This record gives sequence, structure tokens and C-alpha cells, in this order.
Amino acid sequence: MPRVTSPDNPRLKQVMRLIASSRERRKVRRCVLEGVHLVDAYLDRYGPPETVVVLEGGVEDPRMRRLRDRMPPTHVLSIAPSLWADLIQLPIETAVIAIVPAPVPTPTRAADFCLLLEDVQDPGNVGSIVRTAAAAGVAQIHMSSGCAFAWSPKVLRAGQGGHFHLDIFEDVDLAAWMRAYQGTTIATVARGGESLFAAALRAPIAIAIGNEGTGLSDAVRDTAAHCVTIPMPGRFESLNAAAATAVCLFECVRQQQATRR
Repeated sequence: MPRVTSPDNPRLKQVMRLIASSRERRKVRRCVLEGVHLVDAYLDRYGPPETVVVLEGGVEDPRMRRLRDRMPPTHVLSIAPSLWADLIQLPIETAVIAIVPAPVPTPTRAADFCLLLEDVQDPGNVGSIVRTAAAAGVAQIHMSSGCAFAWSPKVLRAGQGGHFHLDIFEDVDLAAWMRAYQGTTIATVARGGESLFAAALRAPIAIAIGNEGTGLSDAVRDTAAHCVTIPMPGRFESLNAAAATAVCLFECVRQQQATRR
């Protein structure tokens, strides 16, 4: 395991550029994983990251030892706490970061349980949505070009490893995708739709969630087979995109489990 003592180390400088610049990450299609949990989740699905930076001394932690043992030693850089504090721009408690290619799923048949996101721009919301979708058993997420980059550090942190349990397709023309889908397409609207709890939500199905401020575009709403609204009997009718997604996806789960029984 190489020990890095100089900030001029070429591999360390590359890592620093990717941590500091979202533009650089998008340009080279790389993402930064922070912490043992995310790096472990990536290893389980894709194998060793390109580069792993660990805090010197942190390798004595049992979780870090297990992580290190799963990777070729040449992929791991060990750096001193002082160097980490000066250069990495992440809390020293993170202890490990990894650089990996942003996964690009192979185009395949549309899944029986899909989530469509249109212009959901808040990274925290997108990450929470990915985490919820993975828990609900969604197989594919299709995102419009106006969404936050699915592989940004903030989205990955909020996703808590959910990214590695489903396929994420970005820059999708959602209306065109919906026209080709061989299943039921559902548009969520703030008001005027059929009650979510009265709608038939059986697979194959794709649920579309829109931007919090403007909702779904006319093109997506008009293409969907059905529009649904979450009943909100309270005096404050507002759910953020992540909360609305959770309600919709787990109503699908509930109905599909009831059908199987």
C-alpha cells in the first residue's frame, strides 16, 4: 500500500481535483465515494475502485482492514492526518474516500418497476429518492437532463449506497420513454388527479415525479396513462419530492404484495 507524504503526488493531485470540482467530475465521468459504507457497497457490485485514499492509522480499524483486504494494494494510497486536513477538504472522520467511474448501465428492456424524475434539482432530494427507490425494489430510475447529477458527492451521501442496487439512466427524454413503455405510466400531480390510494398500481409500472416548484411538464403529464394525487387532508398541502416519492412507491409495494397474496 503506497504511503503518500507529498501533496505533489500525481495520483493524490488527481483525487483533489475531483473532490474540489463538480465540473471535473462530470467531464471525466468520475465520482467520489466517502466513507467505508459507500466504498463497500461499490465493491459488492462493481469490484475495486480505481483509487482509494485512506487515513494513515485508520487501517487499524477492523472495517478498514476488511476493506483494504478486498482491494489490490496498489489501488490504495495512505496519507498522514496532516496531509488529509490540508488537502482533502473532507472531515478527517471520513477516513476513506474512493474514486470510481460513474456507472453507466447497459441499455436494456425497461423494467417492471421504474421511477421517472423530471428536473428534480436538489441533490439531497435526489439522493433520498434513490435510497427510497432501492428500498422499495425499483429496478430502474430514469432522470431528465434537468436533474441533479446522480453521482455527485451530496447525492451519493444521501443515497447511502442505494445507487448500487438499481440502474440509473440520466439525460432521458421522459415523454419519449413513456410512449415506448410496455406498462402503465403514472404522473403525480399536486391536485386534480385520481387519489393515489384508489389508483391501480400494479406492475409493470413507471411513476413520474416532478420538480417541487413547477411539477411535471405538460409533455410528461399528457403522455402518462393516468394522473394521481396524494390525498392530504391536513391544512398544509406540501410534500417535498423525496417524501412524495416515498408515499407513491410504497403504495405500489402495498398493492403489489396484496395482489400476490
